[in-house]
Amino acid sequence: MNKLKNSLLAFCVLLFVSCGCGNRPPTAIDISHKDTLNINIGTEPPTLDWSLATDVTSFTIINNIMDGLAAFNKEYEPVPSLAQSWRISEDGRTYTFKIREKVFWTDGKPLKAGDFLYSWERILKPETAGSYAYFLFDIENAKEFNSGKIDNFDKVGVKALDDHTLVVTLTKPRAYFLNLVTFMSTFPLRKDIVEKYGTKWTEASNIVTLGSYRLKKWSHHEEVLIEEYKNYWGEKPKSAKKVKMIMNENPVSTLALYESGELDFLDSKGVPLLEVPRLIKLQDFRQSVVFRNNYIGFNTAKAPFDNLLVRKAFASSIDRKSLAGLLQGAGEPITSWIPIDMLAHSPRIGLPFDVQKARKFLEMAGYPNGKNFPQTTFLYPDTGNNRIVAEAFQGMWKEHLGIEVKLVNQEWAVYLSTLRTAPPALFRAGWQADFPDPHNFMNLFECGSGNNRTNWCDPEYDRLVQKAAEILDRGQRKDLYDDAQRILTETGVPIVPYLNSVQQNMIKPYVKGLEPDRLNFLYFSEIEFANPSGSTN
Repeated sequence: MNKLKNSLLAFCVLLFVSCGCGNRPPTAIDISHKDTLNINIGTEPPTLDWSLATDVTSFTIINNIMDGLAAFNKEYEPVPSLAQSWRISEDGRTYTFKIREKVFWTDGKPLKAGDFLYSWERILKPETAGSYAYFLFDIENAKEFNSGKIDNFDKVGVKALDDHTLVVTLTKPRAYFLNLVTFMSTFPLRKDIVEKYGTKWTEASNIVTLGSYRLKKWSHHEEVLIEEYKNYWGEKPKSAKKVKMIMNENPVSTLALYESGELDFLDSKGVPLLEVPRLIKLQDFRQSVVFRNNYIGFNTAKAPFDNLLVRKAFASSIDRKSLAGLLQGAGEPITSWIPIDMLAHSPRIGLPFDVQKARKFLEMAGYPNGKNFPQTTFLYPDTGNNRIVAEAFQGMWKEHLGIEVKLVNQEWAVYLSTLRTAPPALFRAGWQADFPDPHNFMNLFECGSGNNRTNWCDPEYDRLVQKAAEILDRGQRKDLYDDAQRILTETGVPIVPYLNSVQQNMIKPYVKGLEPDRLNFLYFSEIEFANPSGSTN
């Protein structure tokens, strides 16, 4: 977008503020025939291949065009979806899923148990390089197949007994396993489509799906359009028969579009920081803590961050409270890794802000007052408020440590690729819950995790996390996770957790059923467009 357009859009925002248009009543738009939800997803989705996707933008689309064996209810409990039922063996290791009949892909072909088998084999193949392959490592021989120790997938503990029976055998009982099969990396996949179209199989003209919506259009770097799938096996979308998702990375212009009525919903990406004091007074504004943590990551294989004392110095120099204030409440300060209100969250674990200790750590590392510290860059994604956060870190490291850090930003897809293929020495990252269990956060930094970009590996940490995964007692699990978190955030320090995200949304009063939740998933089929009186269109 050129400078003239940016200037005009910025002027529009000021105009809305001065004339009070931000308080426009919901009657300003005619919803009697409305069937399309208009939202902004910010960036181009890096991929719609659910064997490869790792980001929230891609998840938002995939979760609405696909289903899994199970799904979460409103209490975050896994309930049947593509599996109409399941049976668990007495020893807790074998799951037998009965695949629902009369479920059809968008090209009319029926869903088969073999579609799960192919999907799981594909993500586990070493050449696929699926970041979420480790989600299936609880399955017998899955890790060995992924590492290349065995090359015969028949030895992996997942079998399709017939078109409607899938049997999964685990290495050990896992309390969270049914949570895993709600997640997109376990969704079924059509072998014939992938092999026919190769890397182009996710284009709108090629892709086949089986969720409540289907991909109608994907204009790259512009918009995505999904529409109701008429032959969906479950409940059809209520009011939002179509969802149009634009890609606008400018919060000022995105807010202008919302306040002019062109968008029905904004998440935090579209809420400019300086506008929060005004917006928070409006009925459209919603705010909620989500299961998403932000952290500074160190590549512990690269100097100078291969030095634990340097990592501790950088960690102890972060003033999280001032950062939360700078972000207008869009985050809650944290020092430990498990999110607020999740089992084993602990505000007493981690390295707190302490300038004197930070300087002492740096001096012990051989860089008193930052003297002779190597040239260092900090990588962050060029989205949302990340530039403001990065500049805040840059200022803290300069003020508290005497270190000049150069900032480097990258477009979202490029940034994700960089972290996956060549993690820099210092970077900003985050993790949003895939399911509401601490294991989803703790196993991220195990030695074999495909999403661990730090090159840090601690066998004792892995042992504690795996032991906690086998235990049902909440108190015992918490104790084990406490010990593991101390290793992660106090003695090993491959990361520095700094804020638990607080989602700030703008939702038009006529949009019902899109209330933010802790998992921050957006499901569009439950949305209803309702007049101020409460009647639907």
